[in-house]
Amino acid sequence: MKVKQTLLAAIAATVMAAPSMYADTPDATAPAAAGSTSTNSSDAMTALFGDPVVASGTGVQVKRSELDQVVTGFKSAYEARGQAIPPEQLTRLEAQMLERLIDIQLLLQNANDADKAVGTKKANESIAALLDKSGGSQQTLDMQLKAAGTTEGELRTKVTQEATAMAALQRELGVAVTDDEVKKFYADHPSDFEVPEMAHVRHILFMTIDPTTRQPLSDDAVKAKRKQADDVLARARSGEDFAKLAEQYSDDTTTRDKGGELPAFPHGQMVAEFDAAAFSLTNNQISDIVTTMYGYHIIKLLDMTPAKTLGLNDTLPSSDTAVADKTTVADKIKDYLVSQKTEQLAVPYMEKLKKAANVKILDPDLSDAADALAKAMADTNNVPSVPPTEK
Repeated sequence: MKVKQTLLAAIAATVMAAPSMYADTPDATAPAAAGSTSTNSSDAMTALFGDPVVASGTGVQVKRSELDQVVTGFKSAYEARGQAIPPEQLTRLEAQMLERLIDIQLLLQNANDADKAVGTKKANESIAALLDKSGGSQQTLDMQLKAAGTTEGELRTKVTQEATAMAALQRELGVAVTDDEVKKFYADHPSDFEVPEMAHVRHILFMTIDPTTRQPLSDDAVKAKRKQADDVLARARSGEDFAKLAEQYSDDTTTRDKGGELPAFPHGQMVAEFDAAAFSLTNNQISDIVTTMYGYHIIKLLDMTPAKTLGLNDTLPSSDTAVADKTTVADKIKDYLVSQKTEQLAVPYMEKLKKAANVKILDPDLSDAADALAKAMADTNNVPSVPPTEK
């Protein structure tokens, strides 16, 4: 959904991605592939070289391990999408993440009870949304977070801290958005609120690859999977309960316990063969055997939702009722505009806080990168250049 891509910050931004604390961030909630060695490598480096403090000040202390954890989360999100961060950009990324951690610690010192309440609320919503994206399966969410080198408790703490810090910053800056500004943004960006056609299906998967190694099964095993798929398809078309067949035979552990049901999805979200088959079906129709890189699928269409444009007071579509009932398009536009205004005012304000707290970046390379970053942000936001962070 375009409105989500445009207005929603990454749910797990604290550990996975965010070039700036104050800017809207790309979706980077995809976990690292199972077996990723990034976290283990960081632990090994800490064991070898200790855990030095890389930034300090009044009420501020950031250790190398804390910085490494955030950077590793960011890199893991890229790796999960088959991408990599160029080595020449790594120091800049580390400087961005370090500035983020410093800013959070400074702002938390000024947070009041209302700011903390906002932080807790945002964290609850974020975890609920992340669970929703995991198909409502707590087990799946736990596995994804483990692959990304974290736990739900750790993620909740970090999201709470960041949301609390952001609430404190917005209060300190006096950032506000009027109803007229919300309406104008909505009117000026009609395409951002288009919800595409959505398919809602059940499926049964017969995997032809090893779920751990991702290597193809033997020819005999693949032939056996195909025969099993043909047999189950015949039973489904003869009238047997599709959900029960999925519970019994599907190799998709994420959806098997829910009768193979997937959350509704738009064109382009699934692999091409699955996507084409799903959107070619009519309600309650069962597909032929569909072959993808994962194996053989049988798909049953439950319903198709036509494309539409959301109104200002419409709630954001979600399979998680608790999230959907509380979040309207107007709410998300307001959050986005508040973030934009905050981004413009934050740089000089945070530099004042750092100076007052005598914040020093102790690593020379990170200090140089942070100075360059501060100058670039000042130029981008069209504000006077501020003195570099003290080395």
